[in-house]
Amino acid sequence: MASFGVDTRPAAAGEGALSFLSRSLREDLRLIRARAGELETFLSAPVPEPDLFARLRKAYNTTSSSGSASGIGKTRLDLSAIGKAFEAEVGRGWGAKTGWRWEDEDAAEWEPIRAVKARLRDLDRKRQDQASDVLHKVKLSLKSMSFAPEASEEVPPLDLNELLAYFLKQSGPLFDQLGIKRDVCDKLVESLCSKRKDHFVYDPLSTSESSSFRNDNTCDELDLRIASVLQSTGHHYEGGFWDDGQKYDVADKRHVAIVTTASLPWMTGTAVNPLFRAAYLAKSSKQYVTLMVPWLCKSDQELVYPNNMTFSSPEDQESYIRDWLEERVGFKTDFRISFYPGKFQKERRSIIPAGDTSQFIPSKEADIAILEEPEHLNWYHHGKRWTDKFNHVVGVVHTNYLEYIKREKNGAIQAFFVKHINNLVARAYCHKVLRLSGATQDLARSMICNVHGVNPKFLEVGERIAAERESGQQSMSKGAYFLGKMVWAKGYRELIDLLAKHKTDLDGFKLDVYGNGEDSVEVQSAAKKLDLNLNFHKGRDHADDSLHGYKVFVNPSISDVLCTATAEALAMGKFVVCADHPSNEFFRSFPNCLTYTTSEDFVAKVKEAMTRDPQPLTPEQRYNLSWEAATQRFMEHSELDKVLSSNGDCASTSGNSVDRKMRKSASLPNMSDIVDGGLAFAHYCFTGSELLRLSTGAVPGTLNYNKQHSVDMHLLPPQVQNPVYGW
Repeated sequence: MASFGVDTRPAAAGEGALSFLSRSLREDLRLIRARAGELETFLSAPVPEPDLFARLRKAYNTTSSSGSASGIGKTRLDLSAIGKAFEAEVGRGWGAKTGWRWEDEDAAEWEPIRAVKARLRDLDRKRQDQASDVLHKVKLSLKSMSFAPEASEEVPPLDLNELLAYFLKQSGPLFDQLGIKRDVCDKLVESLCSKRKDHFVYDPLSTSESSSFRNDNTCDELDLRIASVLQSTGHHYEGGFWDDGQKYDVADKRHVAIVTTASLPWMTGTAVNPLFRAAYLAKSSKQYVTLMVPWLCKSDQELVYPNNMTFSSPEDQESYIRDWLEERVGFKTDFRISFYPGKFQKERRSIIPAGDTSQFIPSKEADIAILEEPEHLNWYHHGKRWTDKFNHVVGVVHTNYLEYIKREKNGAIQAFFVKHINNLVARAYCHKVLRLSGATQDLARSMICNVHGVNPKFLEVGERIAAERESGQQSMSKGAYFLGKMVWAKGYRELIDLLAKHKTDLDGFKLDVYGNGEDSVEVQSAAKKLDLNLNFHKGRDHADDSLHGYKVFVNPSISDVLCTATAEALAMGKFVVCADHPSNEFFRSFPNCLTYTTSEDFVAKVKEAMTRDPQPLTPEQRYNLSWEAATQRFMEHSELDKVLSSNGDCASTSGNSVDRKMRKSASLPNMSDIVDGGLAFAHYCFTGSELLRLSTGAVPGTLNYNKQHSVDMHLLPPQVQNPVYGW
């Protein structure tokens, strides 16, 4: 049969049947007109069934005449008439009666008709599929809205007892603030859960997930029950009311910001130890490190820094800090030092941040924050919440503030409020808190770990003295000494009381005391009045050559959290006589550390130390005192190693307990996060009032930095940075 040149290419998606038919027929009719004579001859020939061709001729003539009458240049074929003619004959069994068989069944129909039918079948099939998809989606929606679970995965809904038990369990932080013991809360939860114990047996989770959850000691049956119900409903928790979704976008190399409350040349622990931490964290070159220290105006510098030392610009002070550090660590430091405005408080001898400290860290670098003394930094913090701006926030507690406050007037009342404020800021602003020893306040999310090391120079002195002793030289010809800031709280009260009580027992014992401070006159007057055998000297660096010859370091202080001078004395190979106190727990493993529990025991330990030689440190003991070991402990216990290795995720592998807890917490709202956010908001509102700040002991004018800060640090004027509207 002659081909009519039908374009059999599939139509584009979305093209209608009529547009496809029109486009195909225009090409066909062009060919039909060229072969019109052949078609006339074919139609006039005799055929076995004249009725069929009569109908075809009639349909063709009707189409041709209508086209000529209307004056249309192109012939348009009436396919409906032709199709009816074929259908009529087929309906009468035309092929069956004549026995006429087509060799190719696919060619039995006219190609335009076959293409049209195929297109219509495709459209009908797509329409049915779309209807089926819509129906399926409607069924799923109705199923998700239904409270009745499927029979194969039926999960009983939570009852009132389970909801109340979960609410009590999540309200632990609130109970802590109210002073309610956790044991009471745990017993109530256990009592409520026991009433529905039979429902906890069911677990719709997969076998592997269920076993992994049960092996996790931190997940109890109530957590599994809540997770099962939430999983069966498809609920996913997207975040809390207090959450701020905009955070640092994790890059290949992370940013670590260390924020501390003091700076050199003030030789205090919060100035020295964070400086070494920054140097050794940056030494690995795996992350960018920034150390943020307070900048004091010249009037405050004169009150704080020794020997009337002052700096005219932050750049000058940075140069001094780097020179001091590199002289002691022995390598070129690769970290940035930046400054934030601060003011000195004379009454408490501490520096208070002025304004929002977090604003001096660019958002593009706000990844990991290490807050040295988080309670001190955030007492009057009025700005962005650290845990909202940073992905991971670690606090390091240096000071036992409660011990110092109790010594002041009305100390018990002040300590009560400070205790709760410290716990509030730790919960609201930190993900993890490290306490240097058990002498500090037990804060939320905290654990005890000594993450401080000693200056490498002290370890070098110890190695040199040990080598001299092996060669037969007498390197420690002096007796005992005490070194520390001369204020009563730094152990001077305990020292004078012990020596006065056992003046006879320690007859002939001489002690050299090195230190400067506000209480120097009173301490020396008390010692002179009691006729104690104490020789007072001006304060000096513990690494000074004049102190290397002493054999015994006496430190009776119980107000320290972790005495840096004690660690330095042990590193130099000296005996240390100190109190049996949580602050000295880390040093007990060293054979040269002699701890006492009573005043009589103190006398015995002093005599023991004066009559024998200290043991040289082993390589392992030297390493434990080093900053390399301290940095390793810090990375492990702060979970910073996991954060750095997992590109922002606290869990490095998907199968560990941390990852499971994170996945589970993503599915249910955490009351702890809600409480923390509420506490942070309340603290923000409180610290925004200058009257309330002053009533609680804040330095006047620390809500924002002042004009002198803006000049020294090249900042916008305070009235521009923090404008006041509504004048």
